[in-house]
Amino acid sequence: MKSSVLLLCASLAFAQTPAGMREIGEKAYIYAYPMVLMEYTRRAAPAGANQFAHAPAFPAADFRQVIRPNADTLYSSAWLDLSKEPLILHVPDTHDRYYLMQFMDAWTETFSVPGKRTTGTGENIFAIVGPGWKGTLPQRAHRIDSPTNMVWLLGRTQTNGPADYDFVHAIQRGYTLMPLSLYPDGARPQAAALAGRGRGGMTPPMLVSKLTIFDFFSTFLQLLTANPPHNGDEAMMAELARAGIVPGKPFAMPSPEFEAGAQAAARRLDALEDATGKPGKTGWAGGGMHVGRYGTDYFQRAAVARIGLGANPPEDAVYMHCRVDSESRELNGSHNYKIHFDKTPPVRAFWSLTMYSADGYFIANPLNRFAIGDRDKLQFNPDGSLDIYIQHASPGPAKESNWLPSGTDRFNLSLRMYWPAAEFTPPAVERSSP
Repeated sequence: MKSSVLLLCASLAFAQTPAGMREIGEKAYIYAYPMVLMEYTRRAAPAGANQFAHAPAFPAADFRQVIRPNADTLYSSAWLDLSKEPLILHVPDTHDRYYLMQFMDAWTETFSVPGKRTTGTGENIFAIVGPGWKGTLPQRAHRIDSPTNMVWLLGRTQTNGPADYDFVHAIQRGYTLMPLSLYPDGARPQAAALAGRGRGGMTPPMLVSKLTIFDFFSTFLQLLTANPPHNGDEAMMAELARAGIVPGKPFAMPSPEFEAGAQAAARRLDALEDATGKPGKTGWAGGGMHVGRYGTDYFQRAAVARIGLGANPPEDAVYMHCRVDSESRELNGSHNYKIHFDKTPPVRAFWSLTMYSADGYFIANPLNRFAIGDRDKLQFNPDGSLDIYIQHASPGPAKESNWLPSGTDRFNLSLRMYWPAAEFTPPAVERSSP
């Protein structure tokens, strides 16, 4: 007992030193970052609260609302406000088409994922309930409890290329949201089209990086008042309290050292430091992260938010990332590359390989092809293996079906495996001759 008291006193004393305040500043920024980024992403949404915005097509090269978007599914996005009452989500029969509805709380934690893997593809009703709500729900509704009043619902419907848009649009029209008080016969607001952000616009991560430390934490405290911390965050909340960061109170800068620590954390996230982990033997990183359920791993939560806000949990999709070739040289569009798959990724749904610029967005190309995968008309080798050509210029008519265009500058790749069937290590990216 005496030793515990001594340790507590020592911890409190350290917290008040310049080094201690700097450390708290770093931890506080990392802890708060996902919630602040969620808020700025919400502000960029094209639809109002509790309304779907459906993507009518894959994002274009100038899309900037979400970092590292996919070209595999059409998004259906909605920002929910559960502070007044629950919301009722209706999903139609998708006729065995793969889809999912990912629910993320204000901290970016994924707390429910209805869809083909979990609830099947038949027509269904879900009731999304905020913290502390008490009342009666429709008997047929499946209850989903949210830890926070702010929720991002990010739906994805499998889309097999532009020729498949009409089929997917019909499914999207069946995704509807309604306040519980209006169920079942109330008005259903028309869904908005999911708009992109042009190249000249500021992305949500850029907007957050431009905030002063004072504005960052002022925003955080406003959000924290309405969206409680998770169970298990008690130790972090106690550290924040030592710096005067307490829900319901206005933010006041604790010290210059606290500000310096927070600025260092911001630079670390902006540099994407350690964001995808260390590359493995074949140059690929990721796959093993506990995406969507972070516990007290606050840095991983912040890093995933920074490089891929809205990433699915691993049972729904595994993400692998590559920035280097087989010789650990940075990938660059001034070179030609090839990936040779002896066997394609094992999945129950589908897989894709996506091209991104160094800052995590699509690269304009003459084919408008940002990803390639098992739903494309790929040409396999006689032995069943597969070669994917990654380069700026076309590899020629005979290979163009397997071509993933790059730009002329630095780039990186993401391999997505939806509903993975087994662990998989992607092959190395090899430089090839022109």
